[in-house]
Amino acid sequence: MKQMVVLGAGESGVGTAILAHKRGYKVMVSDYGTIIPKYKEELNTHGIAWEEEGHSANLLDGVTVVVKSPGIPRTAPIIHRIEMAGIPIASEIEFAGQFYEGKSICITGSNGKTTTTSLLYHMLKKVGYSVGVGGNIGTSFARQIVDQTFDWFVLELSSFQLEDMHNFKADISILLNITPDHLDRYEYQLSKYADAKLRVLQNQKAEDLFIFFEDDSTIQDKLTKRELTMPCASFSLEPNSKTFAKVQEDALVVDFDGYHIEAPVATLPLKGKHNWCNMMASILASLRVGMKASDILNGLETFEAVEHRLELSRTLDGVRYINDSKATNIDATRFALDAYDQPIIWIVGGTDKGNDYTIIEPLVKAKVKAIICLGTDNHKIVNAFHDSGIPMVETRSMKEAIAATQGYTTENDIVLLSPCCASFDLFKSYIDRGNQFKKYVNAL
Repeated sequence: MKQMVVLGAGESGVGTAILAHKRGYKVMVSDYGTIIPKYKEELNTHGIAWEEEGHSANLLDGVTVVVKSPGIPRTAPIIHRIEMAGIPIASEIEFAGQFYEGKSICITGSNGKTTTTSLLYHMLKKVGYSVGVGGNIGTSFARQIVDQTFDWFVLELSSFQLEDMHNFKADISILLNITPDHLDRYEYQLSKYADAKLRVLQNQKAEDLFIFFEDDSTIQDKLTKRELTMPCASFSLEPNSKTFAKVQEDALVVDFDGYHIEAPVATLPLKGKHNWCNMMASILASLRVGMKASDILNGLETFEAVEHRLELSRTLDGVRYINDSKATNIDATRFALDAYDQPIIWIVGGTDKGNDYTIIEPLVKAKVKAIICLGTDNHKIVNAFHDSGIPMVETRSMKEAIAATQGYTTENDIVLLSPCCASFDLFKSYIDRGNQFKKYVNAL
């Protein structure tokens, strides 16, 4: 019997353990932290061994493969032990992929992954495809293929997941953008982070498709150094671009696979240039899947925005409160600020990931009327904007931050939670942060 260790007992790890157990592996789940009760109960129900609060000395004895949580960095001591033992390390996607017989659309990028993944899932499901969705979103890929079959699976993939993906192949890969994010994991080198993202292309063949953002200079630089073996379809925000998809006269215009599609942006539920990119990528992928133009337009028009991504939480006294908690890097916040023409009271802060605020300084000066800092350490934000002339308030809780906004709001303003930072200083996750935003806004 093959033996494997699963490192990390979150959704990805537990799903992997269940799939491996069903496929005849002897599995041990090991977590350096505490396993939450619902996952302990599930592992016990399936008869899968587990340990928590550390990794035992004999954990790797007889093990032929380790599947690790994407959140565990290569610098962790347990990873060094595994490498010294010569045991291969795989991601959940890599391991589960060998048991999946359908086709896949794999989506990565610094921003827009969740929206594009959710949109494509919605579009394919609406016309009747047997389709799953997972990866860095929702229920794990491994868990879903234990006893279900799919024609297509739409996978959101982070750079962390791609690091340990070796043989798995996307039938359609999408690279939305590459901007500085998680640089603390990549020795503060954008090039190394970009290399992880480009792994979404590996193993693709002539019958597959790679979709990418033509206007992204980092992507272009990386592609000039590669010999691509698969067909490509790019999209652009430039009206005169020679790409398959572009923005012309306030419409998304796509000419691909013999189809011509025009979608006026005013009729679409997703606003902002970043969402134009997400929708163009989704149109290109849907055409390659085989969807009709009319079904694609219907799918776009009926899609509802992803929670915590430019989500309108409430309108009160003419002020709109926007929850963009998922914006955890500079570029995501840049798109959020650019999406509105009204004056903005901006809630920003959290765990910094190497942000360079000079990138958005002109936009902040042009659009923001007050800055509400929300974090345990706000000095970097304060230093970045202290000469801007914009009023700033430092807060240490969401309740305090929402209360602080009330000193600056007038009719037609936007209160925008778009933090630029990770959430783990004051919140359990970006979801917890966004939910607290909505809670205290609705209590006003």
